[in-house]
Order: sequence, then structure tokens, then C-alpha cells
Amino acid sequence: MICLTRCVWANFWLQLCFCFICMWGSLGEVRYSAPEEMQRGSVIGNVARDLGIDVTELVRRNARVVAEGSRQFCELSSETGSLLVSERMDREELCVQSASCVLQFQLLLENPLKVYSLLLDIQDINDNSPMFENGQIELELLESTVLGRRFPLESAHDPDIGANSVHHYQLSENEYFALEMNTQVDRNAYPELVLKKPLDRENQADHFLTLSGVDGGRPFRSGTTSIHIHVLDANDNVPVFGQSVYKVSAQENSPRGTVLVKLNATDLDNGIYGEISYCFSHVPDKTRGIVEVDHVTGEVKVMVALDYEEASSHELDVQVKDGGGQSSHCKLIIDVIDVNDNSPVIAVKSTTSTVPEDIILENPMELHPVTIEILDENDHAPSFQNKELKFEISESATLGSRFLLESADDHDVGLNSLQNYILSPNNHFVLKQHSNTDGGKYAEMVLQKALDREERPHLSLKLIAVDGGNPQRSGSVNIDVTVLDANDNAPVFNQTVYRAYVLENAPKGTYITAVNATDADAGLNGRITYNFYKQKGAAAQLFNIDRDTGIVSVVGEIDHEKYTKFELTVEARDQGGLTDLIVDVNDNAPVINLMSLSSPVAEDVPPGTTIAVVNIKDFDSGRNGQVACFINENLPFNIKSSLSNYYNLITDAFLDRETHSEYNITVTASDSGSPALSSSTTLLLKVSDINDNAPVFDRGSYSTHLLENNEPGLSICSITARDLDWNQNARVSYFLENTQIGGAPISSYVSINSENGVIHAVRSFDYEQIKQLSFAVKAQDGGNPPLSSNVSVKIMIQDKNDNAPQVLYPVQSGASVVAERVPRSADVGYLVTKVVAVDVDSGQNAWLSYKLQKATDRALFEVGLQNGEIRTVRQVTDKDAVKQRLTVVVEDNGQPSRSATVNVNVAVADNFPEALSEFTDFTHDKDYNHNLTFYLVLALAVVSFLFIVSIIAILSVKCYRWRRERMFYKSGANLPVIPYYPPLYADVGGTGTLQHVYNYEVCRTTDSRKSDLKYGRPCSESIISLDSSGTQTLTHAQREKPTNQDFDDQVRFIYWYLLEFFFSSCIADLLQFHPHHHHIVRERQKLRAQSEKKKEGKSQR
Repeated sequence: MICLTRCVWANFWLQLCFCFICMWGSLGEVRYSAPEEMQRGSVIGNVARDLGIDVTELVRRNARVVAEGSRQFCELSSETGSLLVSERMDREELCVQSASCVLQFQLLLENPLKVYSLLLDIQDINDNSPMFENGQIELELLESTVLGRRFPLESAHDPDIGANSVHHYQLSENEYFALEMNTQVDRNAYPELVLKKPLDRENQADHFLTLSGVDGGRPFRSGTTSIHIHVLDANDNVPVFGQSVYKVSAQENSPRGTVLVKLNATDLDNGIYGEISYCFSHVPDKTRGIVEVDHVTGEVKVMVALDYEEASSHELDVQVKDGGGQSSHCKLIIDVIDVNDNSPVIAVKSTTSTVPEDIILENPMELHPVTIEILDENDHAPSFQNKELKFEISESATLGSRFLLESADDHDVGLNSLQNYILSPNNHFVLKQHSNTDGGKYAEMVLQKALDREERPHLSLKLIAVDGGNPQRSGSVNIDVTVLDANDNAPVFNQTVYRAYVLENAPKGTYITAVNATDADAGLNGRITYNFYKQKGAAAQLFNIDRDTGIVSVVGEIDHEKYTKFELTVEARDQGGLTDLIVDVNDNAPVINLMSLSSPVAEDVPPGTTIAVVNIKDFDSGRNGQVACFINENLPFNIKSSLSNYYNLITDAFLDRETHSEYNITVTASDSGSPALSSSTTLLLKVSDINDNAPVFDRGSYSTHLLENNEPGLSICSITARDLDWNQNARVSYFLENTQIGGAPISSYVSINSENGVIHAVRSFDYEQIKQLSFAVKAQDGGNPPLSSNVSVKIMIQDKNDNAPQVLYPVQSGASVVAERVPRSADVGYLVTKVVAVDVDSGQNAWLSYKLQKATDRALFEVGLQNGEIRTVRQVTDKDAVKQRLTVVVEDNGQPSRSATVNVNVAVADNFPEALSEFTDFTHDKDYNHNLTFYLVLALAVVSFLFIVSIIAILSVKCYRWRRERMFYKSGANLPVIPYYPPLYADVGGTGTLQHVYNYEVCRTTDSRKSDLKYGRPCSESIISLDSSGTQTLTHAQREKPTNQDFDDQVRFIYWYLLEFFFSSCIADLLQFHPHHHHIVRERQKLRAQSEKKKEGKSQR
């Protein structure tokens, strides 16, 4: 089949509009069905009700129905919302032979844009009868056609489908053929004529049959065509002799040309297959040249005079062969009749010799016969007259055909003569052996498997003749079998489909293409002629095919506007009557139209989401128009057919933009032709990002060091986090998590740049206050909702040597002198004191070393380098000065190092008073003495003021109570008179009415170092009690308390207790200001201890 077409852009604007709609609208689908040939205005269905749309919205939203192509078969009723038929619908015209006839419409609603898909399934009715393209089918079959061979017949065409299409075929009754159905690759059924009885041209040369095609409609429809079968002759008949053995008698010396016998053979075939010829197939040596046979008439004539004395009989094999190579054999036996044509012949059998004359014979002469039997010896091997036997056998020869072989000669007799024949192994022939009347043996080849010239045109066999001697002897001859051709092969095209293109208005004679077919047969059976098969209409007027070369050319005017494609069927026929047809032309590749593409697509779409909609068309028909659509492998997508010629590209797995941000999807459409044609298009699909990845820090935790005393705003370190998402979802911001360090928020120590994650110091850090900062940093992306992750950050403050050592002991003060006493009896290594110093730095900056910088006598003391212990180096002597002054330097190990000095006063004396007397001339700080005196006077003034205020307050309260009591006594005359007693006053001498009386002995000299403060015990308490009988002194415990006296006593007690506590505390604090306080206390304790020891000693004495 040849297709002549040209690429045409069809329905461009409609497809573009549909693509736009599919991209912006949502898709719904409603399917309707209706029979064909419905009247205009018939209702198909109510669209508004089925889609759930209010009828009033149809007008408001400008609802309309659009369809592919220029013809609109349906319209929408805005009043009722029904889908109506607007034009006659003929399913056979719209869908031809498609099993499914679905028209697709789109219902468009505006404001907002909404698209619904409407599908109309047009159902077929039985309005067409099956029809055969030709009224008569001509077939030419060889009579040698094997049983069961099938002959495809022309199918009936019924435009209807399903049950209304062709359902079955019927064949008129006959005894030779049966009708069977077969299915093509495209699943279309067609009838086949099957030979069920062997044909015999000699018996019936023509057959006439009737083929009927019946559909399945109700009522059914049918169409018929006649079949004329011509039975072609085949060489299926072997020439046959009238008798298998011809035996004649002939007198010897018969003249040349004498006809001995006329052989007669017949062949039922006609034409060349019925023409026979005669020949001798095997002539013994003694008979060679004596007789001959006429090739045409079969007369056997004498060529040389027969001689009975040489051979009394002659046996010959005669072969008759027809024009097809079929042959048969018979035997001709010629008996020679003796004629008295020879005179007697005297043969002397003895020799002459001399006999004495006087010989005496005792007995008369006698004759005795002697028989000598000569025994045969196996000294001859069987031999064939010819070195090679040649046979020409038709490939159509029937099984069981026999072919006589040349007999072998063996001059030996008995068991040593020829006994058996053997044929070399082969698949086609077997050997059959026979015996003549005289006991001789001959063999025949019998065909047991059909020959095929196209498979094996020549066969080489070997015939072996074996005698019965011991040892055994044999002879052989080669058999060459030439297989003659029979017309058993139909022509075959080298392509099943030819595709060609031609321009419109091409001139006549323009070459289009050339078809080529081959026939495996030979001779006339392999000669092929070409012609268009049952071509009618415009194609027959526009194109021509050369009968011998198969060249297709233009003979008419081609107009593209009328015809865009032609389908032609070419028939190739050999001279034997067999044909082959090209039934299709796959000249159109599928066309892919992108109807919709959603790009970009979110990476979180679930599997099964529709990404794109494509429409695929193939203008070929049948199998060549069947299209399969697929995409390239290893992609998370799949393509599925949704409607007729529509395919949906859907997701087959979850997408991940971070792995693949875009896909190149190649959609390929391939038809089922041979060879298959395909087309493809590539879709670029971009994957849009969603916020599905939290920021990830490049480290699990961060740790850095910072030197103390840094500048505020110093960059400490940088925190980096990355987000695999894209754009705003990948924008990372950094924040400090709320953390309290030392009661202060972390933001008061450090800050972080939200854009780049750089951490800055907000303040200057002091290692002595803060050793390290531990806090968390949050990285948060810009998605919605945002995702975040945290990381721990540790900033370790590194120490700098910014602090000099501090001496804790001895305490240094410009107004005091601290002296350590060393007894003169101290030995070497005596511990004088220990310089105690600390350095608030850390590490090696806090490693301290002690050195003696200067001393009154450097040879007397030394300082421990590491521990600061001051020890004597030698024995103290009387010559050593009492007052020793040492200067000790305390130095740390920092770089650069820092140091501090301390002065240590050492008194070399046996007792403390002696030592103190030596230090009285030390200068003192007059400002300090002045200040101390000022503080003491101020404290006493404050205490005195508080004492006076408290006395006034107490007197005021007493006066108030006394006045109330007087008013109470005056108002109650009947009450007993209670004498009035004067209030209680304090007894300075120790007998007053105050609860606590304290005596203080303040001992103070002009030198504060010798001042002292003594506390005395409170005096005994007593009160003066006055009653009517007299006056007496009572103790405080014996006194009766008047009304409210308990409350007053408690107030006075608390007051005096607080006053005592406050005053004693002030005095003690003031004394602590004295620079020699601790030293004085320590010396006083020593003196007290010595005095106690002395008292104990005296008491013991």
C-alpha cells in the first residue's frame, strides 16, 4: 500500500485554545451516549443537572459548548441546561471503522474560568448491509495443491460496528472446499477457503461457489459475491506404459529397420506435462547398438542384424518421461529365433602320432564320456554400465512415485552373483528391490518426502550393489537428482508498506516510487507482473504502475485541496497464477499535540497528579493507525491513556526538587506499522520548591576562644547553616535563643548578625568574672511556616595577664605597722611568717614566685620561691638589730609579668613589750587618728541623742496615762481611793527603776594603739515601793505591776537592749578601724594566757 500525503497543520487555533484552557481551568468530565441519525434538536442530556450547575449561571457566566473541528454537532440550551443535537450525526462518516466513536466537547464557563469535558458516545445502528468490493472473486489453483491449504478471500465491508458489522460468512455447498475464519494482526476477521479434497483437473477443471457475508443486526443484513475457481494443471500424472514387460521374438539376421515392437505409454496431463518421450535407460553391452527406440513414437527397430549364436535373447529397460520430468519404466525382452545359417564345423580334438604297425591290441577301442564341472570363484565385483545416473523430478511429484534404477552386472554365478542393493541415507527416497523372471534383481527409488526446489534443487545419492561372495564384493554408481520447479510459491514483496510523497500539480510521468516483489520459483513460475488491485475512483485516474518494473508514476493532475492522501493496493502475479497483495501503507508518523502542561509543579504533589495532557493522531488506518505512547525510562512519571487519542502524564512517585529541579520528559508515540513510525516531543517540567528542609549547620556544635578585655563589637566567630530549599525557603536567618547567664540575658553579652551569622561581642569580657559563655543559636528559614534548627555555641574566655598579684598577708596600711617577732633563740630555718598572695588571673598568669628584694640584714632571712615562707638563714645573735625590715616582691609568670611588693617588719625580741617599745617611734598617719577620733565622738553624740529622745518619749507616755487615771478617779466616787505615787525615776547610784544599767569604762590614750574599752555588768535592780503603812525597798521581782505595766516593761527592755547592741557594735567597728587591732588582740591573748599560767602556778604553790 502506498500513501501519498503532505504534512498539514490542522485545528491549530482550537488546540492552542484548548491548551490555554487546560492550563488555567479545572477539569471535570461527563459522558453521554446517543444513537446515530438522531433528529436535530433531540435532547442528549441535561448538563446543568449532571454537573451541579445552576441554570441561571449558564447565562450569567456565558456558558458555551466548543468542539474540535469546524462542525458543531451539539449545542447548549441556556434555558434548560440541556445538550441538544444541532447537526445530523452519522457514525460511519465520523468514525469510519473505529470501534468507539466518541466526540469530545468542552463546556466553558467564564468569571471565573471553568472547563468541563463532555464526551458523547455515538452508538451504532444497523443501517448498512455488508458489501463485497467485487461481484466475483477469481481464483486459480493448482490441482497439486495440498489438502488443508488456505486461500484468503475478500472480506465484506460493513460500515456498522459491533453486532451490526459482519458477523459471519456462508459458503455454498460443495465437496472440495470449506470456509473458515481467520484473524489478522489488527484483529479483523476475514474468510479463508480451505481445500478439503484433492483437486483433479482431469476430473473437474472449474468450480463455481457463492460467498455470503451476514451481519449480526436485528433484522440481519447480508451481501454476496461469486467465486470462480480455475484448476490449473500440475504434473501429477506419471506416464504409464500399456504393459510393464514387452516380450517379442525376432529371427536372427532380420534386416535393419525391422520394427520389432511399438511401445505405448500415456500421460493424463495436458500441455507440456502431457508430452512424453521414450528412451533406453539400461542397455547391456551385448545389446548396445543392435536396436533403438523412436523418442516420439516408441517404435523399437533393429539397427544391426541379430545373431542367435552370439545372444539368444536381449533384455532392455525402456524409460518414458513427460515434459514435467515425471517418468516410468518397462522391460523389453527380445528372443532371437535361430536360423540354419551355419554349416557344420569339424573340430579336431586330438593330435596325430606314429603307431608301430606290429602293435598288438589286447582289447578293442572304447569311448568313455568325461564331465568336468568348473566351479565359480568370486573374482568379479558387481558393476554398473554408467558411472552416473541422472534423474529430473518435479518438486510437485506425489509421494510414492517410483523411479527405476539401472541394474548392476556380475559375471559370477550363484552366491557370488549380485544379491542386494543399498541406497545412501537421505530424507526423500527409499529403495525397493524386485526380481525378474530369470531371477535377476533390479531396484526402484520411491519418493517418501515431498521435494522442494527452493530449499534443495539438487540431490546427490549413491547406489551400491553387493554380491554374496566371501569376501564380499560391491560396486556403486552415483545418482544425481535434479528437482524441477513447480509453481508452488507466491510472489513476495520486499516491503509490506511503501511510503512516498509527491507534490501537488506534479507533471505526468513523475516518478513516485517503485515496488519490488520476488518469486522463489524459476522460469515462467518466477516471472512477476504488477498491477493495481481493484483500484477505482480518482486513484485509478491519477496513478499508473509499470507492469514489468513496478514503477509507480503520475498520470493525472493531483490537487492537494481535494486529496491529501491516497492508499493504493498493488498486486504482484507470477505466470503460474499466484498473487500477493500489499494491504497497507504506513506513510504517516503519529502527530503529538501538547494540550496542557502544568509547569512548574510543586514537589509535594502526590503520586497520580496529572502534569500534562497530550493528544496523539495518526492519519493511517488499521494497524498502522494504532498508536502506543510512552516516555523515557527512569523518571518518576507515567503516561496513561485517558480518552481516545488523549494521554495523561502523571506523577508516579514523590518528587524532590533538591534532587532534581527539572525534568526533560520525552514523549514518544509509535504506531504498529511495519516498519513502525514514531515521533517524539520533549517537555521541560520544572519542580517548584516547598519548605520541606530545615536549615542544617555545617557543624554539630561550635566552640571558639576569646581573649578577655576585648573591644565591644569584636567579631568572635561565624555560624553557617545551609538550606537545601530554594529562594525564600532557603533564606536563613540567625537568632540567639533566650538564655540567662549570671541573671542577665545572653543578648547583653553577644549579638548575632541575622543575615550572615557572625557573632559579635556586646561588651568587654573579664576572665575573672566570666570564664565561658554557652548558648544556642537558632537558624530559621523564610518559609511559611518556617523551619528551624539549633546549634550549641561555646565561647571560652581566655585569660590575659591583666592583674598584678595581691598580697593577703601581711596586711599593708600606711597608718599601721605589722611586726613579726622572732625570738633570739630561733634556730636556722625558723618560720618567721608567710607572705600570702593571690593572682586572680589563671594558668601560668597566676603562677607566683617570691623574692627578697631588700632587707635590713639579707644574710639573716630568706623567702621561699614558691611558697613565700620567710625563714631564718642563720642563728639569731645578740648583735642582730631588733628592728628588721624586709621587702618581698611577688611576681606572676605572665608575659609580660606583673608584680607586687610587701614590707614585712620583723622584731628580733624575746617578748612582745620589748618588741613594741622598739616600734613606738614609727611614724603614724595623723589623718587616720583624727578621723578615728571624729568617728568615736560622732557615735557618742548619736547615742546620746537617741537616749534623750527615748526618755522624752517615755515621759510623754507616762504623763498621758497619768492624766487618764486621774480623770477616772474623779468620775468614780464610790471606788476605793488609791493613793498617788510619784513616777519611778532612774537611780543613778544603782538603785533606780530602769531595767538595765550599764557601766562603761572607756580607757583611751592619745595613742590609739593603747586604747581599750571595758564592759561592766549591770547593777542590781530595785525599786522603791510606797504604801499606806510605810516605805520599803523591794526587788524588781517582788514588785506588783500596775495596770499596763507589763507592756511598759517590755518596751523599755527592747529599747535598752537595742541601744546596748547598737552602741557596742559601733564601738567594736570603730576599734576594728585601728590598724593594729588584730595585732593588739593577738598580743593581749598571749598576755592573758601568760597571766593565767602564772595564776595556775601560784595556786599550785
